[in-house]
Amino acid sequence: MRHVITAAPLALALFLAAPAQAAPSVSVELAAGAPSATQDGKGEEKKPDKRKEIKEMLSTFKGHVSKRGAEDAEAIAIIDELLQEFPESGPKDRKAIVKELSACFKLKRKMTKEGLLDNKLFNACAISMGRMGPESVKDLAKWAEHKNFDKNYDVKTKLVLSLGMTEDEDAIEPLIDFLPHHDAKVQAAAAEALGHYGELELKKRKKIFKKVLDELTRVKNMIDVDQVDPIERNRYDVIAGPMLTTLQVLSGQEIRDPLKFRTWWNKNKKKDWDEGNDD
Repeated sequence: MRHVITAAPLALALFLAAPAQAAPSVSVELAAGAPSATQDGKGEEKKPDKRKEIKEMLSTFKGHVSKRGAEDAEAIAIIDELLQEFPESGPKDRKAIVKELSACFKLKRKMTKEGLLDNKLFNACAISMGRMGPESVKDLAKWAEHKNFDKNYDVKTKLVLSLGMTEDEDAIEPLIDFLPHHDAKVQAAAAEALGHYGELELKKRKKIFKKVLDELTRVKNMIDVDQVDPIERNRYDVIAGPMLTTLQVLSGQEIRDPLKFRTWWNKNKKKDWDEGNDD
């Protein structure tokens, strides 16, 4: 059991119109995109590499992003093209594409006229790199943890979500590290991202399941002790849905209550979940 991501045109223009500091829609924003390179696979023909057109696209892209935000819309249009080319590219071109997108996170952007963070370029890079695994995993993890985005939760959540979109096992530990994050939106993003590992081998799924359940239980216990604590109540309201959904995906159960999931785990943690052991 796992999430199904429907491939569609990238439609990054959605982010040009969206408020820069709006709370991220954890499911929808990453649902659009080209087929992930990790889905291409085994036995495929060798892809053309070191192509002139990719080099030219990357050069044009660098020119746009160097204009301090004035040409970010044009840069995002190039990202869209690069995303479509990525699955058809050889290893050197893939590496070059990821390198240039990753470099954008070093850039500075001014506030918009409305006084909001101008995250359009960062978000477009993060979302696109989620479709570029496994090549993009190391860079996504680095920037998700980087001090540049310590307080920019809009970008941080998209980086975290994109780690899950790669479906690469090297993304699992960084995602687990984000589960107890102090910001509830980042926690929710990490939990949802881990829901992409519903077809992992059972031993590894159980490890993820326990980490998610432990964090959900911790927060639930805190609001049970102090039911009027608005901070922890809000935290629980934000994380409960994504965490419960991921627990369902990993276990194959339809439970929607943390305490019942804890009881189920205690009874079934050593059993073969894939054989229908669901006492």
